[in-house]
Amino acid sequence: MKAKVYFTREITEENVVKLYKALGITLPGKVAVKIHSGEKGNQNYLHPEFWRPMVDEVAGTIVECNTAYGDASGGVRDNTDSHWKLLEEHGWTKYFDVDLMDAEGPDAVFDIPNGKVLKKNLVGKNILKYDSMLVLAHFKGHPMGGYGGALKQLSIGCASRAGKALIHSAGKTDDRYETWKQHADKVRFPEAMADAAYSVVEHFKGKIAFVNVMKNLSVDCDCCMVAEDPCMKDIGILSSLDPVALDQACIDLIWNSDDPGRDHFVERVESRNGIHTIEAAADLGLGVRSYDLIEL
Repeated sequence: MKAKVYFTREITEENVVKLYKALGITLPGKVAVKIHSGEKGNQNYLHPEFWRPMVDEVAGTIVECNTAYGDASGGVRDNTDSHWKLLEEHGWTKYFDVDLMDAEGPDAVFDIPNGKVLKKNLVGKNILKYDSMLVLAHFKGHPMGGYGGALKQLSIGCASRAGKALIHSAGKTDDRYETWKQHADKVRFPEAMADAAYSVVEHFKGKIAFVNVMKNLSVDCDCCMVAEDPCMKDIGILSSLDPVALDQACIDLIWNSDDPGRDHFVERVESRNGIHTIEAAADLGLGVRSYDLIEL
């Protein structure tokens, strides 16, 4: 069966809510809202004011986890103290309840018995406090994964600092200082991301929804302090209950675009084997790649 993916070309705060409501789901209980809070210095991330109507709609709590990098990258989100300061600087704590899910250990462990690469996923332990999840993704490129969308938010986004190291090293180490020496190849890294994403969706099965916003389309991620400026014009907002179909639809909109910056974006995705994350996730049964695009 094909998945339903809803789409609007007009990017507004109100249309994010409209696309969510089109899914016909009511997320129960305490709702975790996964966003990307933006690295210090990044100019492309989507600000809290943009997401505010959507977060208010579900009375959600913003959730994030610490990163596995820092030091050499200049990033400040790799430890709890400086990460909290940045969350304040970027305005997240001004508008929302915010939960840095791996601020205190031990991590929660999600088993992945059918994983292609990983047999366990380490996530911030506070994820266990929530009954449902709304994944709000800024769709854009990524220096290592090729692109970042719903699947990246589920995998690297929900993983603790140790979990991120485990994904990047394809299960070899959860030590963030060692992971960069053992970084996985262009097959095992996307597969590890798919494994991790699968475990989070299984945890919230039937109680999770996804929105991707195709705005500020840089080939770099919001995790970059110095990101390349957007190379393409904004495309729109998409939503689905299927993260595989959702990311596939976004990729297809890029591939079918006549925007002059399209080739640059495609090169980033293809050079990192980014589509393999979608392929691996579909193979795991996380979702399907075929969809009906319903424009609102």
